Amino acid sequence: MKSLVIAEKPSVGRDIARVLGCRQGGNGYLEGKEYVVTWALGHLVELADPESYGEQWKEWKMETLPMLPERLEIQVIKKTGRQYQTVKQQMYRKDVGQIIIATDAGREGELVARWIIKKSGVKKPMKRLWISSVTDKAIRQGFLSLREAKEYQKLYEAAVARAEADWLVGLNATRALTVKHNAQLSCGRVQTPTLAIIAKREDQIKKFQPQAYYGLKMKSKEALWTWKSGSNSSSTFSREEIQKVQKQTLNGTAVVTEVKKKQQKSYAPQLYDLTSLQQDANRMFGFSAKQTLDYMQSLYERHKCVTYPRTDSRYLTADIVETIPERIRACRGGIYAPVCGKLLKTSVKANKSFVDDKKVSDHHAIIPTEQGVNLKDLEYGERKIYELVVSRFLAVLLPACQYQQTEVTAVCEGQRFTVKGRILEQPGWQEIRLLQKEAGMNTEEAYEEDLETEETAKGEIITGSIPDFVKGQKILFTEAKLTEGKTRPPQPFTEATLLAAMENPVKYMESTDQKLRKTLGETGGLGTVATRADIIEKLFNSFMIEKRDQYIHLTSKGRQVLHLAPQGLTSPELTAKWEQELSDIAAGKTKKKDFEAEIRTYTVDIVKDIQASSKTYRHDNLTGKKCPECGKLMLEVNHKNGRMLVCQDRECGYRKTLSKITNARCPQCHKKMELIGEGDNRRFTCVCGYREKLSAFEKRKKESGGGVSKKDVSRYMNKMKQEAKEPVNNAFADALAKLKL
Repeated sequence: MKSLVIAEKPSVGRDIARVLGCRQGGNGYLEGKEYVVTWALGHLVELADPESYGEQWKEWKMETLPMLPERLEIQVIKKTGRQYQTVKQQMYRKDVGQIIIATDAGREGELVARWIIKKSGVKKPMKRLWISSVTDKAIRQGFLSLREAKEYQKLYEAAVARAEADWLVGLNATRALTVKHNAQLSCGRVQTPTLAIIAKREDQIKKFQPQAYYGLKMKSKEALWTWKSGSNSSSTFSREEIQKVQKQTLNGTAVVTEVKKKQQKSYAPQLYDLTSLQQDANRMFGFSAKQTLDYMQSLYERHKCVTYPRTDSRYLTADIVETIPERIRACRGGIYAPVCGKLLKTSVKANKSFVDDKKVSDHHAIIPTEQGVNLKDLEYGERKIYELVVSRFLAVLLPACQYQQTEVTAVCEGQRFTVKGRILEQPGWQEIRLLQKEAGMNTEEAYEEDLETEETAKGEIITGSIPDFVKGQKILFTEAKLTEGKTRPPQPFTEATLLAAMENPVKYMESTDQKLRKTLGETGGLGTVATRADIIEKLFNSFMIEKRDQYIHLTSKGRQVLHLAPQGLTSPELTAKWEQELSDIAAGKTKKKDFEAEIRTYTVDIVKDIQASSKTYRHDNLTGKKCPECGKLMLEVNHKNGRMLVCQDRECGYRKTLSKITNARCPQCHKKMELIGEGDNRRFTCVCGYREKLSAFEKRKKESGGGVSKKDVSRYMNKMKQEAKEPVNNAFADALAKLKL
C-alpha cells in the first residue's frame, strides 16, 4: 500500500515528491513506488457562505440577524475546486493505505489539511509531518520521525474554534454595521482594535503640548563637559535654573571627584521572528509587512534557503546546534563572507541567549537553511530579506562587543558635570554592523518613543579616548553653551512600529485587569505573526487607514467605524480572552463546545448593540462625479499606493484609479512621484510642484541611461489595470474574503 502526502502548496509538494522519489507526473499530484504526493493551494475548503443555509440570509437585512446556524458547515472554494477533486480522488484510491499531513506546521496548516479530509469524508489512518524548513535534509529527517495525527487533534479543534468564532462575530458585526448605515463597513476582533491603537496615537499627538527644556555644556581645554541635575538628567525644564548654573560656574574652577573606568559588553540582538524581521525590513528598506512576508515565503518555498517564516519565537532548539556549521557554509556568498570564514575556524558556542527549548513552541527562530543560494538568483527584495536573516544569524554566533568606558565627574560650585569616552577593544558582533554600513544599509535603531526630553539621562559620549584625568585635578571652565530643545510627541505609526504595537498592545488596553494584560502579552498580542500583515493590508484596502509618506493615519471612515463599532470589538481585551481559550483548547484544558457557546452569546449581544444604536455614518469624501455603472456619486479615497474613485453603493463595487505612487524620483526634490491621467495624457507629479509627461520622463531616462525602464513602466501599468479589476468595494466579498478579523 502507498501513503498519500498532502502538502499545503505546489512548490512544497514538488520538493517533498523529489525527495521521496515520486517522479511520475499526474494532474495535480506526483507518484512513486511508496508515496503519492499531492497538494492544496492554501485553503481548498472554507466555512460556508451565509446564503448556503437558506433564503433568509441571501439578502442583507437587519431582521435576519444574528446569523447563528446550528452547526457551521464547510464548503469547497469554487476557484480551486478542481484541485480539491484531485486531492479527493487520491485519498480514495484503493492502493492508498494512509494519509500523511504535510501542510505547514501550525494551527492554520492543520486546518488546511483537516478540512479537506473532513469534506471528502475519507476514513483512513493519518500521520503528521512536522518540520521547520523544506530542505532535502529536513524532509528526509521528518519522514523518519512521522508523528501520529491524533497528537494534533486539539490543535485542529483550536483552529476550527478560531475560524468559527471569526465567522460568527465578524460576519454578523460587519453585516449589521453595513445594513444599519448603508455603507461598506466592517469590524472584527483584530482589525478594529488595531484601528483603536492608531486612533489613540493620533489623539496623543493632537493633545501633546511641547515643553521647552534646557541643558548646559561647559568647555575646558581638556574636554566638553555636560551638566547633570540631581536626578542625573542632562536637562531641566527651568530656564531660570540653567541660567543660574551657567552664571555660577562660567570661568569657575571644577574639581574632578570621580574617574570611573568600566569594561563593558554589548550583545547581539536576538534572532528574528517574523514580526521583528518585518519591522527591520520596513525601517531599513521601506518594505510593507505583506511584502516582507511574501519575500520570506519565496525564500522558504522556492529557494529553500531560510526556515519557516511564520514563527513567533526568537530562539533555537538544542537539536539545531549541530547543524550550525553547515548553515554558516551555506551563507558564504555576499558581504558576510569574511565573518563566515572566521566562524568556521572556531567551534560554535551555544548559550541561552539564542538556544532554549522552553522558548520554542511550534517553530524556532528564522535562520538560514543548510542549502545555499546564488544571490544572483534572488530578486532585489528577496536578497535584502535573506541578507537580514543571515546577518542576524551570524551576529548571535559572534562574541560580544567589548569596549572600555570612562566616565569622569567634576564639581564646580556644587554643580556636577560629566564627560564620557568609549574605546572599542573588540568589535565582536558589531563587525556585522560595520559590513552593513559599508554596504549602505541603514542600521539605526528604531525610534524610541519618549514623551519626556530627548536627553533624559544621557550625556555626550565620545567614541575614542579622552584625556587622562585624576581625582582632585582642577579644571577651568572657559566657555559656556546653553542648549535648548522641545519635547516631541510620539511619532505617527509606520508599519514597523504598528507591528510592534500589535505584538505588544498592553499599554493600549483600557482594562487594568492584570491577568488579562499578562495573557495578552503571553499570547502574542493582536493577531498572529502569520496574520498581522494581512490585517494591515485589509485596513488599507478598505480605506480605513492611509499612508502619508511612511506614516499611517486613520481616514474619516476608519475613525467613524471606531465610533460605530460595539465597544467590546475596539479593545485588545477580546483577543486576549480568545487567544487564552484557544491555547487552552489546543492544550486540552478547555472544551471547544464551551468556547463556542460563549461566542454565540457574544454575537447576539453585539448585533443588539448595533441595532439599538442611534449613531450615524456620513460620507465626507463624496465627489461630484457619477458612477458609470449605477449613476450614484463616487467617493475619492486615498489608497496605500495612490488615489482612486470608488462607488458609494456597497453592491456596485466600481472603482477607478486616479493616481499611483511610483518608484520614479523627482529630479528636483528626489521624492517619489505620482503617475496620474490616462493614455497619452499620463504624467508624473510631485508634491514640490514638479510636473513631467510620461513620454518626456521615458525619453529623459533613456538619454541618461538610468532610472525606470520602459519595461518597468509597462509592468507597472499592467499592475494598475489588474488592480482596477479587483472588486474592493463589495461589502459581502470584503467580509468573506479569507476573513482575517
